[in-house]
Amino acid sequence: MKSDRYSRRRLEQRAWPFRGKSLGGRLGKWNALLILIVGALLSSCWSARSDRIVVGSKNFTESLILGELIAQQVEAQTSLKVERRFYLAGTYICHQAVLAGRIDIYPEYTGTALSAILKRNPEGSGAEVYQRVKDEYEKRLGLTLGPGFGFNDTFAMEIRGDDARRLNLKSLSQAAAYTPEWRAGFGYEFMERPDGYKGLAAAYGLHFATQPRVMDLGLLARALRDHQIDLAAGNVTDGLISALDFFVLEDDRHYFPPYEAVPVVREMTLQQHPEVARALAGLAGRISDQEMRQLNYEIDGLHHDVKEVARDFLRKKGLAK
Repeated sequence: MKSDRYSRRRLEQRAWPFRGKSLGGRLGKWNALLILIVGALLSSCWSARSDRIVVGSKNFTESLILGELIAQQVEAQTSLKVERRFYLAGTYICHQAVLAGRIDIYPEYTGTALSAILKRNPEGSGAEVYQRVKDEYEKRLGLTLGPGFGFNDTFAMEIRGDDARRLNLKSLSQAAAYTPEWRAGFGYEFMERPDGYKGLAAAYGLHFATQPRVMDLGLLARALRDHQIDLAAGNVTDGLISALDFFVLEDDRHYFPPYEAVPVVREMTLQQHPEVARALAGLAGRISDQEMRQLNYEIDGLHHDVKEVARDFLRKKGLAK
């Protein structure tokens, strides 16, 4: 309320040239002035964005790599400047940012878009999920999907390799008998999203010794390795799975839908810059599950610079000099 009163006083003070005139005249001229000011601001903002694209990413390694690949591909294949806005927390923050026009593109996963954003049941083949998301994004949100990068990064319920071998575990159904003695660790988003913890626990009858620990995604692997937790929700393309001797339990009841990695793009951006669509098409189907796992390992395991990793990959694919 205080800020509202202050704003009104400021508006009244700035309207002094119209004092002494009729109320209608003052308001009319004031509104006209506001329209001119807002129009000028919008024009300058649009002009500032007319020659550049803003690429976003979520706050984990794989999303960062994909964001950098998109950015370098657009830079290499168009004359547009690229601004990077990475580490934008999770799905919901990135989604709001692209809706608001703060970013033009960011990497997403079809299963995440279907369940977390569109609130639809996570079911269907990879092609069906892709088309459902694309259709609804275009009809409802002014967004669209670019072609998939080529890999499916579904959730991975990870345990230590020693435990898997000792207990002869292969699947989540088998592991359910041991979870009452285990401690679990999940990211915040996995605990909240409809295709996350609650649904998984119900599908497999999972019960843990204590309430699952909610932790930053970057800390889960270390916590599992150090026996602070016994099961973690990761992804099948995690670069540290092999390096740390983790074992991925089979989702034998097919709880998780396909999570094909795709770029989400504002339709207005593609209308203004159709060359962006051509640049994204160059990345279509270029990254396999194994290649994505290796890219993640180069960052998380070998601590290489993400720009160099992305540049080297694009060179190997013949997309950069």
